[in-house]
Amino acid sequence: MAAPVHARAGAIVTGMSIEVAVAAKAELGEGPTWDTSASRLLWVDILGCEVHAYDPSGGQDAIVLRTDQHVGAAKPRRRGGLVTNLRDGIGLHDPDGTFRWLARLAQDGVRGNDAGVAPDGSLWAGTMRYDEAPGGGALYRVDPAGDVATVFDDVAVSNGIGWSPDGTLMYYVDSPTHRVDVFDFHGDTVTNRRPLAVIEGPAVPDGLTVDADGCVWVALWGGGAVRRYTPSGRLDRIIEAPAPNTTACAFGGSDLTDLYITSARSQEPLSGSLFVVPGAGQGMPLPAFAG
Repeated sequence: MAAPVHARAGAIVTGMSIEVAVAAKAELGEGPTWDTSASRLLWVDILGCEVHAYDPSGGQDAIVLRTDQHVGAAKPRRRGGLVTNLRDGIGLHDPDGTFRWLARLAQDGVRGNDAGVAPDGSLWAGTMRYDEAPGGGALYRVDPAGDVATVFDDVAVSNGIGWSPDGTLMYYVDSPTHRVDVFDFHGDTVTNRRPLAVIEGPAVPDGLTVDADGCVWVALWGGGAVRRYTPSGRLDRIIEAPAPNTTACAFGGSDLTDLYITSARSQEPLSGSLFVVPGAGQGMPLPAFAG
């Protein structure tokens, strides 16, 4: 059973409590994604080369895939199985365990990081250098056939990505910029980049999700919190977690109202765990990768 956690002073968690869903020791927990077809939450330990699946109905967490490379993200596929953003590119994992490369993106010193599935079922996959050097990463659009288009090629740490409920806007984080940016979305291209929110201080924005009201929830690496911004960019909610390096968030559960938060290992005893805030808001069903 999930254990309640008392948020630190100053947390804005009105009428809600943050709980430990999985008392994990993930080195770099990331990428929570609700898999609607299987009623489970997928999440990864990037540096542990693990893909986890958490079943909230039974409170069980299992490692469903061990990869040969660091795994930045894992998303469900329409035909079953998973698509992964690995160190050397995009991989397809069939339900029977068969693996094949969909797109090879290998570069020395670079690995796959966060990814998102666009409304049309394409995968938007980010990369970063291990040393986080500016301009060393990129954001790619990968279609179901494996064709790759470079969206940005001057990224430092490609992170959170999501879309507005009507599919006309895309949100994106390049963490060292301290910004959550918003674009006009045109299916396979984006235009009119502008900041939705600027994160001041030592904390940087990491993974994000968008709720049914169009609000953007973003996890803060080094900030131990998730913030919600309205479509106009106004900060209207902060949820603090007992782990300084919160990495990403996603809505899940049978009615998509529970907010799951991943974290990375640090000195704090609960760091590396998967957290949940029951009834935090109303999420949206996310598309599966069409390949």
